[in-house]
Amino acid sequence: MGDRGSQGRLAALATALRAHVEYQAELGELGVLRPAPPAPTPGACAGAAPRDLFAEPAVAQAATLEALRAAIGDCRRCKLAPHRTRLVFGVGNPGARLAFVGEGPGYDEDLQGEPFVGRAGQLLTEIITRGMRLRREDVYICNVVKCRPPGNRNPEPDEVAACEPFLRRQIELIGPEVIVALGKFAAQTLLETKTPITKLRGCWADYHGIRLMPTFHPAYLLRNPGDKRLVWEDIQKVMRVLGLEPGRR
Repeated sequence: MGDRGSQGRLAALATALRAHVEYQAELGELGVLRPAPPAPTPGACAGAAPRDLFAEPAVAQAATLEALRAAIGDCRRCKLAPHRTRLVFGVGNPGARLAFVGEGPGYDEDLQGEPFVGRAGQLLTEIITRGMRLRREDVYICNVVKCRPPGNRNPEPDEVAACEPFLRRQIELIGPEVIVALGKFAAQTLLETKTPITKLRGCWADYHGIRLMPTFHPAYLLRNPGDKRLVWEDIQKVMRVLGLEPGRR
């Protein structure tokens, strides 16, 4: 990691830690135990990710996806903000059994404010509708980072660190039975690993009690159409867990 990336990640962590300390101070004393968490909201599951210690209070306390989006606001927490057109939060069923998590918005997503609407998104839609025989609105779709990296470059560690509390809370609120991690950054972020996606894909993993299937990103399949069969194998494993019948590829 370069000096700029290291400094950015430290800055993001320092901001989150400061917000946490301020929240504890509001309780009257640092180190005091928080009250027991409220009962899970509808659609949330007991195995979802625990609340992030480094999440801002408004993010950690958001009880709905709408409240979480409001807590994020006109986000300026990392260096992606000046380059975006729209913040791309997520779309779909807030109580979905299945969630797809990608890397970050691309050109079309940045313009429309919705994840996976470009060429890669069309391929994902085909997987969902023709392969799984579901509608896009039946599942939930989001990304690790909520703003488009300039030139569609890879998101940098400090940018991922700034957005990760939002992703964790999103998943916690949705409470899916299965997560499909699309590509390297989604899989490595959720699983906290540096293992290559080529070794992760096709193998079930655990995300705080939620079954997680890493697979290739649809954008990768546009460049490597021969690997569509591998993704279809992964999707079939997901369908079996969810009790779905395979459709056309």
